[in-house]
Amino acid sequence: MKTKITIFLIACLAFSCGSSKVATTESKVSTEKKYNVLTVAFYNLENLFDTEDDTEKNDEASPIMEMQNDREQAYQSKLANMAKVISEIGADVTKNSPAIVGLCEMENRKVLEDLVNQPGLVEKNYGIAHYDSPDRRGIDVALLYQKDLFKLQSATNHELLIYDNNDPEKRVYTRDQLLVTGLLDGDEMNFIVNHWPSRSGGEARSRYKREKAAALNKSIIDSLQAVNPYAKIITMGDLNDDPTNTSVTKVLGAKDEKENLETKDLYNPMMDLFKQGIGTLAYRDGWNLFDQMIMSKPLLDEDFSSYRFYKVGIYNKNYLANPRGRYKGYPFRSWSDGGFTNGFSDHFPVYVYLIKEVN
Repeated sequence: MKTKITIFLIACLAFSCGSSKVATTESKVSTEKKYNVLTVAFYNLENLFDTEDDTEKNDEASPIMEMQNDREQAYQSKLANMAKVISEIGADVTKNSPAIVGLCEMENRKVLEDLVNQPGLVEKNYGIAHYDSPDRRGIDVALLYQKDLFKLQSATNHELLIYDNNDPEKRVYTRDQLLVTGLLDGDEMNFIVNHWPSRSGGEARSRYKREKAAALNKSIIDSLQAVNPYAKIITMGDLNDDPTNTSVTKVLGAKDEKENLETKDLYNPMMDLFKQGIGTLAYRDGWNLFDQMIMSKPLLDEDFSSYRFYKVGIYNKNYLANPRGRYKGYPFRSWSDGGFTNGFSDHFPVYVYLIKEVN
């Protein structure tokens, strides 16, 4: 389903974002024409594991496997909660769930199949792009796409090789990066899904791992641009770094100013939100914006005969926030002290609207 938006586009988006307290920044666009609008989203699912013990993975340390009782009930509730959120991202504007959804922190393809078959998503006919990663926790990245809107051309897995700074023979097993290419409503688009190494051990001590991840991401983007300098690329994910960190600004080279961008430059629209103190996860009364959507310059062009960037936002509706207690206002996570809270995730989702002029 594509949605036609008329002269009321900006007013409609501004009203819907304000009424649902969604943080956004926007790009300039004429309001005197009709547009199709699609949503591209990213969501960290916070340990979506099934109830079965996989002997080839370290899943016994997952929150659901640590539960003594009601694992199946918790699993089904977790699936329902994740499906509810995904189905609603952007829907107040597009009247549809996202055309594209990048995901991280799920155990395997089975949980993805269970997810897309949940009420609210099953009728959207989502396809799945997924590979198993060698991550020591057994978690992967994936991409969902509405088959009616996106025609998959290729999906490739890119291994992230990192070795311990103190022991060069010891590999650090983490998530691979997923590149998916296809036609989004007829426009060729490239999506990269990331979940960069965590800050375990401290931000400074673990920084080199995320810089390695950024270098791999940049290499994937360079390879796409070598074939087509005007490739439309969105790289998204939980970067475990903020928009201002070196991995993003220096290694990946993402810039926060649209003016004077060169053809192969990358633009990070999340920077404005971060400067306002807005984030996707909270820790010790401070906000981080680890979940980011970064794009190539052709998505900023003002020729709307094909899909272009319009707006970026954080999907932080009230029900996704902890309603009470010490962590009131933080993302309402699913797991706490070894138990299931019937919450959602410790991250808020992020999204962008893409628009295209229609005749």
